[in-house]
Amino acid sequence: MKKIIIFLFLLVNIINAQIAVNDYKFDRMYKISDNTPLSNSILDIVIVKDTIWLGTTKGLSRSIDGGVSFTNYYNTADFGTESISAIGYNNGVIWAATAHNTERDGQSLATGSGLRYSTNNGSTWTTIAQPKDLSGDSSVVYGINTLRALPVTVDINNITYDIAFSKNTIWIATFAGGLRKSTDMGATWQRVVIPPDYLSSIKPTDVLNFSLQPVAGAFGNENYLNHRVFSVASSNDSTVYVGTAGGINKTTDNGISWVKFNHTNQNDPICGNFVVALGTIAETNNIWAASWKAEGSTEYYGISYSHDGGNTWVNYLEGEKAHNFGFIYEPGDYVAVDNYVFAATDNGIFRSGNNGETWFAPPSIFDKNLNLGLTPYETSFYSVNSNKKNNNNVVWVGSSSGLARLIETNGMWTGDWKIYLSSQPLSGNDKTFAFPNPFSPDVELVKIKFNKSSSSDGVTIRIMDFGMNLVRTVVQNETYNTIGDNYAIWDGRDENGKIVPNGVYFYRIDRGDKDPVFGKIIVLM
Repeated sequence: MKKIIIFLFLLVNIINAQIAVNDYKFDRMYKISDNTPLSNSILDIVIVKDTIWLGTTKGLSRSIDGGVSFTNYYNTADFGTESISAIGYNNGVIWAATAHNTERDGQSLATGSGLRYSTNNGSTWTTIAQPKDLSGDSSVVYGINTLRALPVTVDINNITYDIAFSKNTIWIATFAGGLRKSTDMGATWQRVVIPPDYLSSIKPTDVLNFSLQPVAGAFGNENYLNHRVFSVASSNDSTVYVGTAGGINKTTDNGISWVKFNHTNQNDPICGNFVVALGTIAETNNIWAASWKAEGSTEYYGISYSHDGGNTWVNYLEGEKAHNFGFIYEPGDYVAVDNYVFAATDNGIFRSGNNGETWFAPPSIFDKNLNLGLTPYETSFYSVNSNKKNNNNVVWVGSSSGLARLIETNGMWTGDWKIYLSSQPLSGNDKTFAFPNPFSPDVELVKIKFNKSSSSDGVTIRIMDFGMNLVRTVVQNETYNTIGDNYAIWDGRDENGKIVPNGVYFYRIDRGDKDPVFGKIIVLM
């Protein structure tokens, strides 16, 4: 499934570094932070008052001062070296789901490693093992029925991709483990029965004859896309939405009865059945879905929106692969501004202030002339959220290549940008490296880090192929404003603007009369 591929791709491209970059001010608007999360792959963002929580491929990060500094939980006793696959907040409790990769038969498989929660803003944590079944847990009681249920006894592919909350209940979307809920803060978990592919609704009084089974195998031949669960969201104490590889499921009685919405069972349906993310605003009927093409020939990628709790849908941004949604939260309350939504996609961050009727994308975050870029049109974005402070919108966006914060002081997408990049320190003036490496030009940019030792040095950086033929001049006699560590950006394209083939490439850095410095970049798509 594509979302698993995304998680694995980000996980194997973790930057193996613990120390942040220096604070460079290029002009009055742009600067790079000297205090950052440990990873440049930002998968999830939750904002609670003045606290920013980040889920990354190098653990959980928290800022309580608006991004001036970050506490990183990576390599702590509570989190170890696990990545964060989902985070959620409810009534003073922050939850984080953890995961890692397991190598098996030449494949790297996403593996859930449990959840952690804190009731004191991250000072202490309670650890919960990844919910699993015993081998004998082969049935589940649903109303008047006893249904067969595939026991999920391992952590591989049993990974928590999303977390939501209703009254006294926590819900998790665990892909192969299906939809599960707990009413005792994760001490025990209950498998939740949702419709198979061929039914649009179920209730406890129905006579049913199907297995709760996401894949066919030794357990049986049934293979239900709707039992592969990827996203979950709630809008009030009893209404929960669940996104699967087969559509969107809704309950209004806290998981007892369900109705399913998909691309074929409504007059005004969602555009694609593979629903990788859901977004809701509390106590409203508004629901947003990142709808991807699954198996139907008429399905397509886009964003699906319903104002009436899923009865009818309008589809926007056709062709866009959305990964997450964000809202603007009022100061002091975990309450979002109605009608306003952000969507993180492969082609940048889109936003609407009128429930999707019109959409706006941001300009490039960095001026291209600076040769430093985290541009929405060249980097996949996986997370976004916003809050209000001093009557200004503060927008946080997370990509595969770093974190960015915008304080909007002059209207939409204008104001003060701050970029947070994590990388290793250079050990000398003649050292350089590139990250991420390998890198994939269709979803990210590669940063070339080098040292500028003199204020008068003009810097030139060229990319060569394996035969040392010139591919691209990235920087031509550029005079950087700072001495010390600097960055240049290559988008993986040649002088004609075409993405280069997979392979090994070399770069050469010339700095005034200093000896040239060389490095290597691997392009892998």
